[in-house]
Amino acid sequence: MTLAKYSLIVLGLAFIGCAPKIIEVKPDNEQIDYVGRINFDNASEPVIYWSGSAITVQFKGSDIAATLNDEHGLNYFNVVLDQDSVYPLKLNQGIQKYNLAKGLAPEKIHTISLVKRNEWITGQTGFLGFTIAGKLKSLPEKSGRLMEFYGNSITAGYAIENLTGGDNADSTYTNNYVTYAALTARHFNADVHCIVRSGIGINVSWERPIMPEIWDRLNPVDSTSKWDFSRATPDIVVVNLMQNDKWIVTRPDYGEYKYRFGDITPDKDYIVNAYAHFVKGIRDQYPEASIICALGSMDATQEGSEWPGYVKEAVALLDDANIYTHFFPFIEKGGHPRVEDNKKMAKSLIQFIDENIEW
Repeated sequence: MTLAKYSLIVLGLAFIGCAPKIIEVKPDNEQIDYVGRINFDNASEPVIYWSGSAITVQFKGSDIAATLNDEHGLNYFNVVLDQDSVYPLKLNQGIQKYNLAKGLAPEKIHTISLVKRNEWITGQTGFLGFTIAGKLKSLPEKSGRLMEFYGNSITAGYAIENLTGGDNADSTYTNNYVTYAALTARHFNADVHCIVRSGIGINVSWERPIMPEIWDRLNPVDSTSKWDFSRATPDIVVVNLMQNDKWIVTRPDYGEYKYRFGDITPDKDYIVNAYAHFVKGIRDQYPEASIICALGSMDATQEGSEWPGYVKEAVALLDDANIYTHFFPFIEKGGHPRVEDNKKMAKSLIQFIDENIEW
């Protein structure tokens, strides 16, 4: 064998030896980080329902894919690469492997997260694991902080990325990741749980469920599926509800009004007591948490609105030094708050927390 041929063989073997190894990372791997109310009854296929739920892994290598099982093919996730690059991933119905990133610098450590953009009404998603060209690495230690939000379309991020001016049904325009809730949590390096549904209220909703009926659920569409509150205890809870109540309590001919109230007209005391009862339920689950009862930035906080006063009265009834009120100024525009509006809301909430809560 000539020296030239020998050198080529050695170089070829060296190239093969440097190729990243393909590994399968199963969902029960302890180096995967999960955030949100995720169902682990089947450890080989955890199920995601709620907006903002996230799965994160860190690896050294070039490529990564995820295998997901989507119920209806209507869900969207953000792929967040190295906490910088973010792009939406539309899922197809059934089990499919999705390439999340390819051709990365193989000698570098990369972090990737799958974060649910849209709402649970579009169905559930099962996670079946990652496929990585490289080596799995342990994630850095987290702050241990957790924020939990209870909200409607504003906190869900409904139509938040629609720049045409109108509102749209739950779709690619919905993006919980850029809401004031997610922005605030990331500012404080905190995990975030978002218990949200567009159109929902405390007394009445545009559709059937109200928040007091689903707030303690793991699977939001199953009344027997209860969340184990001992699994995650938030430091701060934010309640931003009653925008929808404001509209529907003035519409006695609306079907959900009739269903909830019948011939009763919900007056101020009715509304205030229902709100206080809901927040008291949260306090019972989280005795040490700071609770912020917020409202806005849609027209429930416009000048002359009675609804901030209802929230204040409910909080006064509770007589709890760790329950606060905070109102986002009304953003005078048609439709829901957009990305820039949510940045203002996040700035407002961050300032309020900095000035009032030590954590």
